[in-house]
Amino acid sequence: MTEKIIFMGTPDFSVPILQAIAANDAYEIIGVVTQPDRPVGRKRILTPTPVKAAAVELGLTVYQPAKLGGSDELATLIALEPDLIITAAYGQFLPTKFLNAAKIAAINVHASLLPKYRGGAPIHYAVMNGDAQTGVTIMYMVKAMDAGDIIAQATLPIEQNATTGDMFEALSILGRDLLLETLPNLVAGTSESLPQDEALVTFSPNITPEQEILDFNQTATQVHNHVRGLNPFPTAHTTVNGMRTKIQKTHVVDETTTLPVGAVVKKTKKELWIAAGDQTVLAIDELQPAGKPKMAVTDYLNGHAKFEEGEQIISYE
Repeated sequence: MTEKIIFMGTPDFSVPILQAIAANDAYEIIGVVTQPDRPVGRKRILTPTPVKAAAVELGLTVYQPAKLGGSDELATLIALEPDLIITAAYGQFLPTKFLNAAKIAAINVHASLLPKYRGGAPIHYAVMNGDAQTGVTIMYMVKAMDAGDIIAQATLPIEQNATTGDMFEALSILGRDLLLETLPNLVAGTSESLPQDEALVTFSPNITPEQEILDFNQTATQVHNHVRGLNPFPTAHTTVNGMRTKIQKTHVVDETTTLPVGAVVKKTKKELWIAAGDQTVLAIDELQPAGKPKMAVTDYLNGHAKFEEGEQIISYE
């Protein structure tokens, strides 16, 4: 028997999961729900979500309500009588009557080891906080955010220089494989689940503009984690000699300094070291001054670095 599935997702993270379900003969995707097309880039070109693009390529029917609750699409989706509703980074709360429309279950593929990092940016926070590992949770969906019982989990280490972009890709594949492993028992009614420990709950709300600003009063390791946690999006930034500058890549230098925070510890044709908190030192590897393309630090030092060692170049907005 083929199980009928409504799949819900939006970013690149969701695409391998959608593709894997579509390629499995045990399942039939009867509808894909994703966020509306959004203007992208400086020219504000209306662009479909990655999930919509993948669904169209697969020949699947796509629904894009601005808000599912109260929409015309809600009644249409309920009338499809899905066996399963599967979400993966969809980005909206779902009405209870929609969740109840699933004959077997409504489940979510969440990119953290719940109950840690409930919310919309779990991967960002895991990297920014310097966590040694993260993972994926398959859980039942309930009205509260990411609060349903846990069906399955899988872990993944976070390497010291891994970015959020790196982890998005790795966790997407991990989530895909865990879901395919979990579904047969779920359909058969033999899967077990555990409630989340509310005492261990932490949250990962969407990144705010204020969080994109680097604070070099933190240690070099903390600043480095912040940079890679916001790479490739939304990208961390600071002010260098009065110019807003995105910092794309860094690494921690095994040196100390007595220079003030934000001062140039070392400047050569290939290296730019900055003083951070606790006398630690951070090397800048890739950056993007306002109005300029992203560049390696060697190119920046060759044409933009009008300062000397010992000079304090990092300031705050």
